[in-house]
Amino acid sequence: SGYPKLLQPWTILRQGRALFAQRHYDLVSSHDYGLFLNGIGAWLLTRGTGVPYVSEIHHVEGYPRAATVRERMYCLIAKIYIRWMWRRAAAIRVVNSVEMPRLLVQLGVPAEKTLILPSLYIDFEIFHPIPGEPCQFDVLFVGRFVPNKGLFTLLEAVAALQKTSLQVRLGLVGRGPLESAVQDKIQSLGLNDVTHIPRLEGAQEVARVYNRARMLVCASTSEGGPRVTVEAMACAVPVISTPVGVMTELLEDGVNGLLFHWDAHELANKIRRLLDDEALAARLGEAGRQSVQPFAAQRVIEQYARGYQALAARKGTS
Repeated sequence: SGYPKLLQPWTILRQGRALFAQRHYDLVSSHDYGLFLNGIGAWLLTRGTGVPYVSEIHHVEGYPRAATVRERMYCLIAKIYIRWMWRRAAAIRVVNSVEMPRLLVQLGVPAEKTLILPSLYIDFEIFHPIPGEPCQFDVLFVGRFVPNKGLFTLLEAVAALQKTSLQVRLGLVGRGPLESAVQDKIQSLGLNDVTHIPRLEGAQEVARVYNRARMLVCASTSEGGPRVTVEAMACAVPVISTPVGVMTELLEDGVNGLLFHWDAHELANKIRRLLDDEALAARLGEAGRQSVQPFAAQRVIEQYARGYQALAARKGTS
């Protein structure tokens, strides 16, 4: 906007009024996170106009677990904002049906104010099993190198396996502010078979890397999706994940994947279990592939559109 970040609400108000002057709108959608400046701006814009706004909260930083002091602070800010905002917004749009609705109930948000519309949509023409791909990694991580991704937990789990003379080929795909800290951790733990791929060109390359892995691990402490687990499951790659975001409802331990609870030794045991039992890995991979079929892109996008059409109609604006 050209102004300091804290003035973002007034930027939204000014730009929004210019758009409102050009045409009629039925709904304002605000993607809310961090300091929730977008949501405050949306409220200022729609106040007194009769046009409802919906607050989209894909996930709350630091919930269900905080990885840093900053995340604990932002989680507190989110709770204060939600308690203030729910009376003013037409609805709070969340992208999973267990984790976020549970938090909203704790914060006093009525059920009728919660709009559950998934944001994960998968192109199954890209993300699918690719026969004949060589196995390159025993364990794969895909994501940003940031505190909430639990990278150090994963590295400690692999190190624990290495101490038992089990060599694990680890692939790390991504980059971010913790990149140098991750490299330092790899060296301090003495991990000797780690491949770092900072960036992949296009979704097809991502799908190919999934298919070259024996499993994908998500060790996150908080997530909205995570998308990478669903993409990997679409490729019939078995997934080990913490119970975050959509994984809370999608993944059933021992049925279509494995769950662990942020403990490196528990994760190490789950990794060993899949490495030792190829039949189990294949069964979980195929069950995972079947369970993510509802995330077909056309279906999810249509559901999203119809959800917002219904919300606008309910407020008598269309």
